[in-house]
Amino acid sequence: MDFREAQFETKVIHAGVEPDPISGAVMTPIYQTSTYAQASPGEHKGYEYSRTDNPTRTVLQAQLAALESADQALVFSSGLASIDAVLNLLQSGDHVIAGDDLYGGTFRLFTKVAAYRGLQFSFVDLTNEEAYRAAFTPQTKLVWFETPTNPMLNVIDIEKVTSIAREHGALTAVDNTFMSPFFQRPLELGANIVMHSMTKYLNGHSDVVMGALMLRDKELPTPKVVWKDPNFAAPKTLYARLKFLQNAIGATPGPFDCFLVLRGIKTLAVRMRQHERNALEVARYLEQHPQVERVVYPGLQSHPGHAVARKQMSGFGGMITFFPKGGIEESRKFLESVKLFTLAESLGGVESLIEHPAIMTHASIPAAQRAEIGIADNLVRASVGIEAVQDIIADLDQALAAI
Repeated sequence: MDFREAQFETKVIHAGVEPDPISGAVMTPIYQTSTYAQASPGEHKGYEYSRTDNPTRTVLQAQLAALESADQALVFSSGLASIDAVLNLLQSGDHVIAGDDLYGGTFRLFTKVAAYRGLQFSFVDLTNEEAYRAAFTPQTKLVWFETPTNPMLNVIDIEKVTSIAREHGALTAVDNTFMSPFFQRPLELGANIVMHSMTKYLNGHSDVVMGALMLRDKELPTPKVVWKDPNFAAPKTLYARLKFLQNAIGATPGPFDCFLVLRGIKTLAVRMRQHERNALEVARYLEQHPQVERVVYPGLQSHPGHAVARKQMSGFGGMITFFPKGGIEESRKFLESVKLFTLAESLGGVESLIEHPAIMTHASIPAAQRAEIGIADNLVRASVGIEAVQDIIADLDQALAAI
């Protein structure tokens, strides 16, 4: 059976995974080795050195590609390492249009690292088509965005954004971390590259840091994105270029981490259903609570992007942003009072996590820019876990009572 054509619930268990050809082991072994024997110089079994390829990693990449409707996938030692690989497709002087609401680490990479390599960035509200079209320049090579965004949960119309980028000959890359391929598959909507922080929902157990890029192995859609070194024969496909960068830069995960993610993915479908079920109930509870100013969740009809979310997503995920009444001190008191929720950065684990973006995950974004996009001092971001929803709500209730 070609498991790539199977239903999603079957893919997460079987796609790309075969019994080990040596032992018949049902679970993919951890190939904990750095190098591989060769019969003669250059004659090997497909593996030379584990920075380049590792059998455990190969299986994980094949499964990720199947889940995201991709032809190829590449994994990296962190989500930021995978983003940096995409930026390394570009040259000094190239221009990137980025969504104005991004994970703080992505913003830091763009403005504090890539900008010093000569890349130019414009941060734009991609729900505003006029502003988006106006941001393009002859040097624009890439459009990078998240949807839903982090932490404001704005919903970006993937088909519209990617269509306009194609008009200008630019690549599009979508950070799909919040939704996972269970709820959203941007490649099917026109994106060239999909990125995941696999630290989050794909692994789902808060015990691995890893990133991934998924893409379709086609010729580049535009001659605008090229390597300009005349002494180097550039790979012709997007996959070949990124595979070269994965090996050349070397930010690759170890086989044990790959094994853990393979294990975590097997429950992705059942986890995502429960995350969404709990989050929707929690969002409705918070929306009615007198101590809460506003709730942002794409599954609520009050969300301005609800219609777009219904069009491009099969579910609404487990992330909620809300604003307890008061200022930073009231929010601090609330966050100090939670008991079931863990006050910690990250998201997407089976356990419920909660954090304060302005102080924690988005502190690297200047305060004026945070204010401009809506990251107020009383904004709280919650990653709703898969515990009993009655216990989740009871914990929020007692913490809100503390303020």
